[in-house]
Amino acid sequence: MAAVRLICGVDEAGRGPLAGPVCAAAVVFDPTRRAPAGIADSKVLSVRERERLTVLIKDRALAWAIAWASVEEIDSLNILQASLLAMRRAVEALSVLPHEVLFDGSHCPMLAVPARAIVDGDAKIRVIAAASILAKTARDAEMCRLHGQFPQYGFDTHKGYPTPQHLRALRRYGACEVYRRSFAPVREVLDRADPARGANSASNLLSPSRSATGRNSGRRAAVSRPRRA
Repeated sequence: MAAVRLICGVDEAGRGPLAGPVCAAAVVFDPTRRAPAGIADSKVLSVRERERLTVLIKDRALAWAIAWASVEEIDSLNILQASLLAMRRAVEALSVLPHEVLFDGSHCPMLAVPARAIVDGDAKIRVIAAASILAKTARDAEMCRLHGQFPQYGFDTHKGYPTPQHLRALRRYGACEVYRRSFAPVREVLDRADPARGANSASNLLSPSRSATGRNSGRRAAVSRPRRA
């Protein structure tokens, strides 16, 4: 009888927004259980479908984990490296050691187990699609939490992405502590507010939000939660 191989799927959410942390999720399905029907790339699913599938994925997975990279890490590392950091943290937070890890995209973080990057993996590989759903729902929930602290920006609707509504609010109210200061639209607003900042922007940064270290959340899952901004 062939040995069962445990395959982990990993995806991130939140590379494009101007504010908030980037989130990554890792999922390992139980080879003895059928994966939930209807799993697809999170981008093609409605909010209601993502939330429904999130519950099913967490229930039926052998292991799952969610991890973050903070705004501070995004600004210091760049968004690609921060995303890879979050994805590595998610894999390392799993309660089981997979035999192989499949990442959505064209880059893999350094891991102690074999890994592959698959372009459009969230549309091709079910376990990566499952990870995309967990990452998206977790990050959306975090942006709704931040909306409670900073309602003037409308984070609950655009989730930090640079929509016209969001850009108007950013220009009107300026950048609060959860904004990514390395992103051009945020830099422009800060430079207009303080022209001297443009010459030495690093010395004028406000303290960005930080992410917490991982902690276990039940037998099958580990969730690293951002600290309150």
